Amino acid sequence: MKNLKLILTYLFGTFLIFGGINHFIKPEMYAPFIPDFLPSLAINYLTGIAEIAVGVGVFIPRFRSMATLGILIMMLVFLPLHIFDVFKENPAIGSHQAALIRLPLQFVLIAWAWYIHKK
Repeated sequence: MKNLKLILTYLFGTFLIFGGINHFIKPEMYAPFIPDFLPSLAINYLTGIAEIAVGVGVFIPRFRSMATLGILIMMLVFLPLHIFDVFKENPAIGSHQAALIRLPLQFVLIAWAWYIHKK
């Protein structure tokens, strides 16, 4: 069971590192999720940096607990964006069907983050 948790931890860390890098490669993909009153590009890049940082932190045992807590907090912060997206006329993710699929996925990511964080 401990090995499974470590594998899931590293997998989630890798997922976040690649997601963070993607914020720099395809910033236009994330722009629709960022509310209009915020500086879109700056928020996008800061989010990418944060995702890379917590993703790397997962691989360093000394920082793992703090990194996984950071992941959990980020997933909770992103949750309202995905909830609002379901009710938008033109969802940022592309379609209502995609938004409806993405919302439960956010809960899976939150549960995953909680699982890898808890002792």
